[in-house]
Amino acid sequence: MWQELIQQDKELFLFLNNLGSPTWDPFWLFITHKLSAIPLYAVLLFITYKQLGAKKTLGVLITVALMILVTDQLTNFFKYGVQRLRPCHDPSLDGLMRLVKSSCGGKFGYFSAHAANSFAVAFFFTLLLKHKYPYIGVFLILWAILVAFSRVYIGVHFPLDVLSGAVIGLFFSWLFSKLYIFAIEKYTYDIRP
Repeated sequence: MWQELIQQDKELFLFLNNLGSPTWDPFWLFITHKLSAIPLYAVLLFITYKQLGAKKTLGVLITVALMILVTDQLTNFFKYGVQRLRPCHDPSLDGLMRLVKSSCGGKFGYFSAHAANSFAVAFFFTLLLKHKYPYIGVFLILWAILVAFSRVYIGVHFPLDVLSGAVIGLFFSWLFSKLYIFAIEKYTYDIRP
């Protein structure tokens, strides 16, 4: 059963990856680049500051940094524990896929840190800001989906890599949002200003 799932994942990867075209490559390379999210993070920081004030925003920054650290380390643990080759390193896909990036990245790809981190950040801020900005979640989850799909598009992750990363990211966003709320309640007695 596991082998059948892996084979279906490869087939879905090839289908999605080969939908790409040179016209769209710059867009997806921009979306997948870590620095492309800096304007989004700056807006989230500004909104958080306006909503929660300086002390709670500092708490948010610490919480998000810890969340990303934990997510990244778990990603590395799985990549080297599972040792599933990235599509661009898989000899069975040689000549069948498009590698849009100039380099493939590390040898192993299960699960996607880009997907995990983008979903973790998106859902964390959705949970944090949904009371004041009810539609922010739609925008942030759409952004996370684009980042996750970009990894398949450029040829460095299988769909199962990004799906697993998204689930892990959602779990850690929920966990760290609960930890943040607990810390704020314990030390300030007031979650909202």
